[in-house]
Amino acid sequence: MWIIYKEFSFEAAHQLPHHEGKCRRLHGHSFRGRVYVASDRLKTTGSETGMVMDFSVLKAHLDPLVKNHLDHYYLNDSLGLESPTSEAIAAWIFAKLEEAGVPGLHSVEVLETCTSAARYFSPRLSPLL
Repeated sequence: MWIIYKEFSFEAAHQLPHHEGKCRRLHGHSFRGRVYVASDRLKTTGSETGMVMDFSVLKAHLDPLVKNHLDHYYLNDSLGLESPTSEAIAAWIFAKLEEAGVPGLHSVEVLETCTSAARYFSPRLSPLL
């Protein structure tokens, strides 16, 4: 089994209205993330021979999400989420990539700080921790 990932980043603001701490207030993060794709086989033909997937294919699916919904947006509005936690953002990105038909989509990880992250796994797969 192979797992590849593509990293991404975005700057965004959000607030967590149900949080009892400072995150209830409007604030921002320099978010980072990774999209993981898994396969039990490498491609055997064409320009992707020896690969799980060409990273540029994954980037082509990811870039419009970052540009049109995440980077320099107020996530409560742009994602349509009342409380855009890292967990909810990871699930939102996963759902959009799944809708786009990204083959082998395994999980999406979102880091809101350098020490705090959430990862959403495909319900079809067991997490590999």
